[in-house]
Amino acid sequence: MLRDRVLVAIVAIPVVAGIAWLGGWWFTAFVAAFTVVATWELYTIMGKNEFFTPIVWLGLVLAGLLVLEGGLPPDPERLQALLVITILAGLVVALFLHRSTASSDFILTLGAAVYLGVTLRFLALMRGLDSGLWWVAVAALVTWITDSGAYFIGRSLGRHKLWPRVSPKKTWEGLIGGMVVGTIGAALLGPWLIDGLTWQQGVVIGLLVGIVGPLGDLSESLFKRQTGVKDSSNLIPGHGGFFDRIDSFIFVGPVVYLLATLVWSW
Repeated sequence: MLRDRVLVAIVAIPVVAGIAWLGGWWFTAFVAAFTVVATWELYTIMGKNEFFTPIVWLGLVLAGLLVLEGGLPPDPERLQALLVITILAGLVVALFLHRSTASSDFILTLGAAVYLGVTLRFLALMRGLDSGLWWVAVAALVTWITDSGAYFIGRSLGRHKLWPRVSPKKTWEGLIGGMVVGTIGAALLGPWLIDGLTWQQGVVIGLLVGIVGPLGDLSESLFKRQTGVKDSSNLIPGHGGFFDRIDSFIFVGPVVYLLATLVWSW
């Protein structure tokens, strides 16, 4: 297991870093593809419930388009039009579904697609900022440092369960340890990678990532716990699925983007 994780990381990290460096539609398309696969995994998980049969093609198209739209120049009306057209088209599709759960299938299909498409599109938006490459790097590195710190500290010192109903292995010690390690990492990496960023602002990034990153992980665990699934899929050896790898960024991406654009742009 550990060997598989290391081998995949050795191959994947340079590839992802290279795509992030290229930026533009290369990175946007990569995030869109990752989002589409993660959405498919979520439908597979939730499809194990008897009350839900997802309209898979509709959800995958919407999730992908939401991310791709983030790679275009900002236009709120275009985003609104995309959502309205998808909702209306989805309702027409639901009318032709010959099953008693058609209405709930429609609502849940759209909910899952918007849940992942709207949140992960912020990674594409972030890359489009001035110094966007370095903002993405800080968000990714601090998330990884926080997760790694929480994992190792939780395994060695963890005694008090954080949220046993959703994720029985997570502990308060791991959460706090990961936050401390991540905050130190952000305070050092932020000013080094992003011109004009202070170490105090790095501390804010680290603290917020340490809080919201685990929320993304827990939100995924909520779905898996309901259906008794351990991993979202086995597409990535040693790492589970795409949804497992992207869960923290569901919260981290929007939060870091909003910090960069709304807080420190004033």
